[in-house]
Amino acid sequence: MTNKVLIFDTTLRDGEQSPGFSMNITEKLRMAKQLAKLKVDIIEAGFPISSDGDFESVREIAQKVRGPVICGLARTNDADIERAAEALKGAPRRRIHTFIATSEIHMKYKLKKSEREVLESAIRAVKLARKHTDDVEFSAEDATRSDPDFLCEIFSAVIAAGATTINIPDTVGYTVPEEYFSLVKKLQKGVKGIGKVVISVHCHNDQGLGVANSLTAVSLGARQVECTINGIGERAGNAAMEEIVMTLTNRKDIYGLDTNIDTTQIFPTSRLLTQITGIGVQPNKAVVGRNAFAHEAGIHQDGVLKKPLTYEIMTPQSIGLSSNSLVLGKHSGRHALKVRLAELGYEMTEEQFARAFKEFKELADKKKEVFDEDIEALLHDRVFDIGETYALVSLHVSSGTDSTPTAAVELEIGGKRVERQSTGDGQIDAAFKAIAELTGTKSELTEFQTKAVTGGTDAQGDVIVKIKDEGFEVTGRGTHTDVVLASAKAYVHALNKLEYHKKRVQQRRELLKGV
Repeated sequence: MTNKVLIFDTTLRDGEQSPGFSMNITEKLRMAKQLAKLKVDIIEAGFPISSDGDFESVREIAQKVRGPVICGLARTNDADIERAAEALKGAPRRRIHTFIATSEIHMKYKLKKSEREVLESAIRAVKLARKHTDDVEFSAEDATRSDPDFLCEIFSAVIAAGATTINIPDTVGYTVPEEYFSLVKKLQKGVKGIGKVVISVHCHNDQGLGVANSLTAVSLGARQVECTINGIGERAGNAAMEEIVMTLTNRKDIYGLDTNIDTTQIFPTSRLLTQITGIGVQPNKAVVGRNAFAHEAGIHQDGVLKKPLTYEIMTPQSIGLSSNSLVLGKHSGRHALKVRLAELGYEMTEEQFARAFKEFKELADKKKEVFDEDIEALLHDRVFDIGETYALVSLHVSSGTDSTPTAAVELEIGGKRVERQSTGDGQIDAAFKAIAELTGTKSELTEFQTKAVTGGTDAQGDVIVKIKDEGFEVTGRGTHTDVVLASAKAYVHALNKLEYHKKRVQQRRELLKGV
């Protein structure tokens, strides 16, 4: 048995399905290129049948990202598999991942199919997928609540049909390590041909056990772990890739296993995801949280200063956190910025870099020092586009102790510039009202956060807003040294995301009607 554990990253599929984490094609491609730098083995790029957007994202990644196997998800029907195969054509190394639910509750209430019908559907799907690629994965959705004997039967059948990887998902995060241990052992004994395929695990984190369950299966011989950056995913998320990898790295004395991951790219990848989505990780998040390498208690500080390993089981450098204190400012040149961007894990075209340098110089004229956080906020807000329905052209606000706060906003909508002036309880409220009137949005502002990106009176304001409309909820982000302007940019960013995702979900619904 190999000592190499394959990392199957589903950030762009399962992770992207969770509320607030949706990405457009450009953002998905940026993330996929970073995942390739991280050296994940498989990138599950999306669910091609679900929408035109997902299909195009998978096709773009298949054509432009090299290194990892590019994978597309498909249900066990012909249309799904043909659509996935079409999207993956451009990938030199491609995988079709087909799935069907096997638990009694899913078969009875969701699928309304018998065990025999599910079995036949799975066999037919794997055979069809094998006509398009030699790399086929089969997942038994909700495996941990399925009859183990039926799992043995269906896994044996799909292996005989040509599946090369079988996945045992804990779809709803229901199992515990001891129970998962018993299930994997039973499958190893009861599934015919299991020694010829890769055993994979996909554990959700509803009870906080995603990583523990995954490592339990790995200890028994599973050699593929399906996981996500920062542990994002449906409901409480998936097993966190960074936690899986660093546990295997730090505890080789227990597991004796390796991965292909370049661990120095873990932190840059985590940061890129938070920049794209506008959703950060909690400060005490394992491995990549802000406090993961922070020490406040005096006794801890004393120990770390004398010997870091007293309280740090891994070095910051091992995950890509640099101790480099390089500070950029208005006198810094193109080369210094390019080096720093590379250290932060960013790849961009010459056109994007030229725009980044221009924006950087403008910011540096306003701030004495430009920190990493400033650069990342700048890139996200002003360099990488999401596709704009609305563009903020200008904003003018006024208020005082004896006057009503007023905002005059000019937007560009569909190539036409429109203006509106509104009043409010404050400058930000007035600006939001003017933007809402111009766009005609009926969305509800559910969250508003503002903070300084870095310290000092010249710090950039980093504003995150969350809006909800017709069941959709999106996050927008804006940065500027003027917090009112940052707020307006964040609101417009959120409205653009909302329009994008409304169109995308509508396309998905229309496509699924015909499936």
